[in-house]
Amino acid sequence: MKKVLIIGSDGVIGSVLRKGLEHQTTDFDLPEFDAEKYSHLYEKAKGHDVLIHLAWDFEGDGWLGESLNPDNARISFNVFQAAVDAGVKRVIVASSVHADKFAGRDISDELIKPYDLPTPDSPYGAGKVMMEALGRYYADAKGLEVICIRFGGINANDTPPEHPYSERQVWLSQRDCVELIKACIDVDIVPGNYAILYGVSDNSGRLHDVSNPFGWHPYDGAQQ
Repeated sequence: MKKVLIIGSDGVIGSVLRKGLEHQTTDFDLPEFDAEKYSHLYEKAKGHDVLIHLAWDFEGDGWLGESLNPDNARISFNVFQAAVDAGVKRVIVASSVHADKFAGRDISDELIKPYDLPTPDSPYGAGKVMMEALGRYYADAKGLEVICIRFGGINANDTPPEHPYSERQVWLSQRDCVELIKACIDVDIVPGNYAILYGVSDNSGRLHDVSNPFGWHPYDGAQQ
């Protein structure tokens, strides 16, 4: 059984994974552990097979805002570097569907594909793209396996939002989230050490291509 460190374990996604994963998981979150402190990450990463990076400081960096919190770049650097230094094979990072502008997109258009040139809809989305780029560097230069999941909207009550419709289109059920992470943990190798994929359920009016090299497919979906 693989040992998994969940960085940002007290958030919505972290809480879902702590309950749903069958792997041996270790929690990492404030106030006891701080991802801005490299030493905390390095010490906790030792002995783990996979790091799941969910930590994000939303102060001044929410997806509706117009500013960028530079602390998030430092946190992402610390995660990747700690994984390499501690001998961790794989890092799964929480990117976002906001790496691409999707609200108001015509559903008759071609699905948004993970390796198309991203068009962030906000500084938050751009920050996630920067994290993906840093992960690509670590995959290429350091041999670290990096999986970037552009998560849609997962919520604590596990219910598709009624409004706005664009958020309903990118809803991710808790079951689909857990199964997606399981697939990313259990796969033997990450092709080319790097992958980007969309984490959204099979919603009516879905805008994103959910194909991936890990055999995951969504079971749930919000219907009209």
